[in-house]
Amino acid sequence: MRIYRYEENPIVTPADVKPFHEGFEVIGTFNAGIAKYKDEVLMFLRVAERPISDDPNIVQAPIYNPDTGTLELIRLRKDDVRYEFADPRVVKDVTQNVGFAYLTSISYIRIARSKDGRRFTVDDQPFIYPSDKSEVFGIEDPRVTQIGDTYYIYFSVVSPNGIGVSMVSTKDFESARRHGMIFCPDNKDVLIFPEKVNGKYYALHRPTMKSIGSPEIWIAESENLIHWGNHKHLIGLREAMWDWGRIGGGAVPIRTDKGWLELYHGASKEHRYCMGAVLLDLDDPSHVVARSLKPILEPEAEYERNGFFGDVVFSCGALVEGDIVKMYYGVADTSMACAELSLQEILDSLTEI
Repeated sequence: MRIYRYEENPIVTPADVKPFHEGFEVIGTFNAGIAKYKDEVLMFLRVAERPISDDPNIVQAPIYNPDTGTLELIRLRKDDVRYEFADPRVVKDVTQNVGFAYLTSISYIRIARSKDGRRFTVDDQPFIYPSDKSEVFGIEDPRVTQIGDTYYIYFSVVSPNGIGVSMVSTKDFESARRHGMIFCPDNKDVLIFPEKVNGKYYALHRPTMKSIGSPEIWIAESENLIHWGNHKHLIGLREAMWDWGRIGGGAVPIRTDKGWLELYHGASKEHRYCMGAVLLDLDDPSHVVARSLKPILEPEAEYERNGFFGDVVFSCGALVEGDIVKMYYGVADTSMACAELSLQEILDSLTEI
């Protein structure tokens, strides 16, 4: 399959973004949702900022306090036997049966704007910032679905109570209406289809199983985009393949003559993230028509293989122009890049189920 990576890649890096918080550094500008608005391409960046520690033996964990509307810093000593610091993204409490105790950075959403889809200017202020107790550890990995003249932006919200998905809507990207949490913990990688199918809205989502089951892709229905039901398992992990570790939705589903094309991410057991594709029935998206045997994009370029968390390509949005799919994607949990692929070649590469 032909893949054209932009010469400008990575197109947005942490060096391009001024920290919003004093005494912090930007360590990630990645996993952005994508929208077209008037004559601009808008990139909804997940910006991750980390407090700069004045002591190499101290890790500072930022937490949003919804009562005061400010960030608070928890100082953790690296020689404290209660905590594990092996993963640079999280601090684990080894005395508790939990995934992590603290995040080492706080994420929020900032808009980057471009006339040509290659050269972006990043807004000075956040567009969506933590605001309540479901978001005290931050806001991550937004996606954007346009329905009519309204843009729905939904994203993972992280707190000690788990990871859920909340949503806002806007028509002008100057103000936004909050709709609250639409998928409760533990869930993420939600993707809302850009139109109704037989009178219903559809969304893909990825529950995280803590007992029986695996992190796989499900589908749900809604009458109003807020309340979702009739949940069905859609696709699962595949043993000894590129998507054996975990999978989740990537870009908003693309309508084609052959069906709904979903570009999804899959990780190996070694946490190598690639992008693949699955084709869903046009009239019944809960029916899988075909799926990738091999990735359509995998981490090969230096900026995809090396970074804050290497060997990661992770798309949250794509634009389609004729036969060209412009897939914007996060690289190494650090920066943003873009690659162009042929829509027809993606479809031709799929294997019928």
